[in-house]
Amino acid sequence: MSDKPKPSRSLAGIASIVAIATLISKIFGLVREQAIAAAFGVGPVVNAYAYAYVIPGFLLILLGGINGPFHSALVSVLAKRDKSEAAPLVETVTTLVSGILLLVTIILILFAPTFIDILAPGLEEPARSLAVQQLQIMAPLAVLAGLIGIGFGTLNASDQYWLPSVSPLFSSLAVIGGLGILALYSGGQVNQPEYIRLGSIVLAVGTLAGAIWQWVMQLIAQSRSGMGRLRLRFNWQLPGVKEVMRVMAPATLSSGMLHINVYTDLFFASFIPNAAAAMRYSNFIVLTPLGIISNMILVPMLPVFSRLAAPENWVELKVRIRQGLLLTALTMLPLTAIFISLSVPIVRVIYERYAFGAEASQIVAPVLMAYGFGMFFYLARDVLVRVFYALGDGETPFRISIANIFINALLDYLLVNAFATPGLVFATIGVNIISMSWLLWVLNRRLHGLPLGEWGIALVGLAGSSVVAGLGSWGVSWGWQQVLGSENLLLQVLQLSLAMSVALGIFAVLVARLKLPEVDILVSRLRQKLGK
Repeated sequence: MSDKPKPSRSLAGIASIVAIATLISKIFGLVREQAIAAAFGVGPVVNAYAYAYVIPGFLLILLGGINGPFHSALVSVLAKRDKSEAAPLVETVTTLVSGILLLVTIILILFAPTFIDILAPGLEEPARSLAVQQLQIMAPLAVLAGLIGIGFGTLNASDQYWLPSVSPLFSSLAVIGGLGILALYSGGQVNQPEYIRLGSIVLAVGTLAGAIWQWVMQLIAQSRSGMGRLRLRFNWQLPGVKEVMRVMAPATLSSGMLHINVYTDLFFASFIPNAAAAMRYSNFIVLTPLGIISNMILVPMLPVFSRLAAPENWVELKVRIRQGLLLTALTMLPLTAIFISLSVPIVRVIYERYAFGAEASQIVAPVLMAYGFGMFFYLARDVLVRVFYALGDGETPFRISIANIFINALLDYLLVNAFATPGLVFATIGVNIISMSWLLWVLNRRLHGLPLGEWGIALVGLAGSSVVAGLGSWGVSWGWQQVLGSENLLLQVLQLSLAMSVALGIFAVLVARLKLPEVDILVSRLRQKLGK
């Protein structure tokens, strides 16, 4: 243990830093997606990229993400040790992990065609060839994922939160810069075979360059903090190294199982033209507010659940679970109303320019509607999973996630024929509904009864409010279209802004009549955020 007290930040302070940095990263991520859409639309380059990025992206999320196993393992071990022990420990873990992931990189390069054929058996040329080439270019992301995850954990352990949270914007900037150079070079010939080939390479190289940039910035901060430099160290016998690996290995396996559903969805999507690109564009729109709001809800909730885990506190714990679920509904359901009723205007404003035309908007909009419908169930499931973690039970959510792999595959098979690409999203929503119901059933037994009827009535009231809000916003949007049209970006932005304002206004008025205490909690949190 360190004898030197570190200046501590409050939980709210840390959450604010992470939320602001995440917002900045999301904004740059949105600009990146807009640039990709403008450059390639929903054509073969983006379809190929969606599959080529599956494995590297999975590794970046799994190993290099905040709250990933590498991050969590480093934080948990370094927090217990003196700062003087950090550098040898971090350098040894970095050497070990880099060696393992270097082998993964070589395998990805050599067997890229096989991996693409397994992930996307229905992918046709030229998308297949482009995907193979992109995967070979991005294969070093395997090593970078581990290095970035180690950097996240090391910097957080030294009480640095800003750079790790904002660093994903470097990847976005690299891709945007590469596409800007491509636009100057191509002179607007976006449909030519040479442009498609070169653009595919630029997209993959930009992604790789962005990850390198992100890691280098972390490495500089890590070195300045005295938490390790870029050097080989083979001191495997350090006690901290063994402890990190004991935490890291099972956590990596457990987290990895949760991403198999993504592979399943993309497997079926490979047989539908442009499905992967449509899912990528629409999913990013939904994940932008979802990521920010989930931080606002989940970060403060987990320690609260943990403090109430003892049986004598279960009455209060039930109240907090209700708060988590209703806060989720209060934030997600109005967004659901907006995404369903205004999917076409949203897609047009965000993406429709250059290579991404009106036809592409009609492909992406129905998928966005499906994703919007599932927002509450996705975040509500996460709230319940945190309750199990607080109770010291990670096994139950893990077992449910294993069962969900098979359920998701079955629902994909059943729904893809009926609904095409949106059917794949509905399958994921079905899995989340089943997971949420299963977790509630287990909690109801474990906590000796939950007031599920009372909670259900409140949720039905909120759902009904969102339906009315959605109908109101759709009516305003439709009326605007009939009277003023939406032939340019300014009219589209004004149409969307007015319709969204109407949706939020109707929802707020109806929810106020329900007199839920969670409304006051949400308003209080928003005032705290806006007041800072």
